[in-house]
Amino acid sequence: MTFTWAVPPWLRHEDCTHMAATITALGGELAVHTESVRGNDASEALADLLMGPGGGGGTVLRPHVVAVVVRRGIDLTWMFEPPIRLAVSEGKQLEVLVAADQTEVTVFSAEDVRELAAKLHLVYGPTP
Repeated sequence: MTFTWAVPPWLRHEDCTHMAATITALGGELAVHTESVRGNDASEALADLLMGPGGGGGTVLRPHVVAVVVRRGIDLTWMFEPPIRLAVSEGKQLEVLVAADQTEVTVFSAEDVRELAAKLHLVYGPTP
């Protein structure tokens, strides 16, 4: 995979542009952890989450991660209570549902997250 950025988002000295909500399921309990991230689009914002300060694949790559939801823009209300709901489909798959009025929201599955992390680590190596 070729990354099109001149400077990776985790190395940029700029304000955050997106919010990332990491959804985890551990012991039957669901939790959402949100933080602000940088990037020109949702994929770059996810890369910043994975490789940026405190990232390096830590929490995001643990087996109990269900998905990461990335939203363009910074909204403190969304940060403290993201309009995300989880449901089980007929095929017993966990689905991430985001309120209909939310625009510019991208849902990355755990598989998507791990795949991007592997590609980033292959090209850039592990972060300090």
